[in-house]
Amino acid sequence: MYYLGIDLGGTNISAGITDENGNILVKSSTPTMNGRSSEDIIDDMAELCKKLAKELNIEVKDIESVGIGMPGTMNKAQGISIYANNLNFRNVNIVYEMTKRLDIPCFIENDANCAAIGENVCGVAYGSRNLIYITIGTGVGAGIIINGRVFDGSFGGGGEAGHMVIVAEGEECTCGRKGCWEAYASASALRREGRIAAAKYPNSKIYDLVDGNIKLIDAKTVFDAADLGDEIAMEIIDMYIKYVAIGLVNLVNIFQPEAIIIGGGVCAQGDKVIKPLTKILNERVYGGELKTKLCIATLGNDAGIVGAAMLGKLNREEI
Repeated sequence: MYYLGIDLGGTNISAGITDENGNILVKSSTPTMNGRSSEDIIDDMAELCKKLAKELNIEVKDIESVGIGMPGTMNKAQGISIYANNLNFRNVNIVYEMTKRLDIPCFIENDANCAAIGENVCGVAYGSRNLIYITIGTGVGAGIIINGRVFDGSFGGGGEAGHMVIVAEGEECTCGRKGCWEAYASASALRREGRIAAAKYPNSKIYDLVDGNIKLIDAKTVFDAADLGDEIAMEIIDMYIKYVAIGLVNLVNIFQPEAIIIGGGVCAQGDKVIKPLTKILNERVYGGELKTKLCIATLGNDAGIVGAAMLGKLNREEI
């Protein structure tokens, strides 16, 4: 059996076809080109699905179902994206639109929930009953599994940890509020700080790594500059890690999960992120003893694809 999973993000649309065990057989991606209409983005998602089926030498009708993981709040029963601030989606019936284009069953789920499902089904948190998956990319998302069930609250919007305020009246977030965790802990936030620093300090390695073209600076640029010993970059990374830790400490104190898994683009930094975070959490969690395991997603950026693909196989109310 074949299952198709789509990870719809603010930067890229990634998709893959898996077998019934979640093993990816073929995958590809295309830029989201955020700011376009939902219809255009859904068209690209459908075309990507058709391209993957052709690459695997199967028909779209041979695929059991397609699952879509995306940011924001949604009505999963009706297949509607209620609000996704990083995509400018409001009340978009994605399930209807994708079913119309592909003529196979379609399911939607929050992208971080999909990643949590992926890591729980065949990743680093295999078999865990209580876990939190944090995806750090364009935004910050959280997938929370409690007693083996995805937690999404009473109205489909629970678990939006990226939008808990950690700095009163702080940086403006894309959701319209100020001081959200996402505004400080996302890769976008790290990119922002890197660009500000490069403009202020043209002698920095951050500036040198992009030959003065500040628009090319991304989160990785700041980490690379820090690896080269740039003090400004190291200061930015140090503060960034502290902001990430604030949110993680809050989550550990509230949920005390077996594991917190870090995914998204920043997870590529591995121990550069996990070691300092673990140290801070050990110092700051309630009671002064960290029992929760902090780890990097083993499925990497594929976690969302795998979890989305499994939506058609698993009961969405219980993993």
